[in-house]
Amino acid sequence: MSRPGATGALLTALQSGSLQPAVFVQIQFASATVYMWTGIGSVTWNGHTWTGLGSLLNFLPIEEAATVEARGIVIQLSGLDATLFADCTQEFQLGLPVTIYFTAYSSPGTLIATPIVAWTGRTDQPTFEISGASVTINLACENRFLDMNVACDRRHTNEDQQAIYPGDTVFQFVNGIQDLTLYIAGQANTTSFL
Repeated sequence: MSRPGATGALLTALQSGSLQPAVFVQIQFASATVYMWTGIGSVTWNGHTWTGLGSLLNFLPIEEAATVEARGIVIQLSGLDATLFADCTQEFQLGLPVTIYFTAYSSPGTLIATPIVAWTGRTDQPTFEISGASVTINLACENRFLDMNVACDRRHTNEDQQAIYPGDTVFQFVNGIQDLTLYIAGQANTTSFL
């Protein structure tokens, strides 16, 4: 099944034997948004300049499943200067947006098609590996589906509705109908409405 937004040219390139993939990664940090891609040199796309990190930018494969579940990824930035370690730790903030785009090149510098969104989520806890003069950052990112596991803290009561929308009377009779007995065709219906 094709992903929405994939053009015929991109689908043809995916089926060919000589694919030159390009992955664009957009990560928001505390003070700025960083735009990187897996090639060499800078590329301008979508109104931003994307810095090419080549093999210094890596990530675990993006997995999809037939079931609805939250699957995270890990983005790896390697070969960074160890003197930047303090700056890196201060820039990370949990829950900021991450978007990964995918496309391919027909020749150096020529995109086959507009990149499509391959994955979106939010930043999670990073880990750092320091070896000599370089640092490797493994940035765990969580899928937005993870929010499905968070319980809703709202109630269907007049008090809760007034806290959010003062003056709204939609739930003013909820307490009164909780144990209401209705008579339908002469017989009592004691079904609980809540």
